[in-house]
Amino acid sequence: MERKRGKGTARAVVPTQRDVLRDVMLAAEKYGAWMTLRELARLTRYGETSISAQLRHLRKAECGGYVLEKRVRQAEIISSEEHFVVWEYRLTPRRPARRRSRDVMRPAKIQADPTRL
Repeated sequence: MERKRGKGTARAVVPTQRDVLRDVMLAAEKYGAWMTLRELARLTRYGETSISAQLRHLRKAECGGYVLEKRVRQAEIISSEEHFVVWEYRLTPRRPARRRSRDVMRPAKIQADPTRL
């Protein structure tokens, strides 16, 4: 009896924590929103320390090379339960660097060695 390969039931692909955080942060960025680790934790049900680590990974070129901006949340926005500095984050896609004409590599001039002529 032969097995049919590739004709089984399709498995659902479960997104990784990094994928979920990337999608949430990019969606927030479309509206100009900045998010704290606590807000991200409440939305995604992941721990704040784990979220912080995954946001750092998203800055790496292998993980998308996103730009992660960080700033202190203004005092009037902080809730009554937070009596310390609260950081908020924004993730944006990295824009490809534009090449300027002077940055283009030019071939080196080859000079003839007079002793070899």
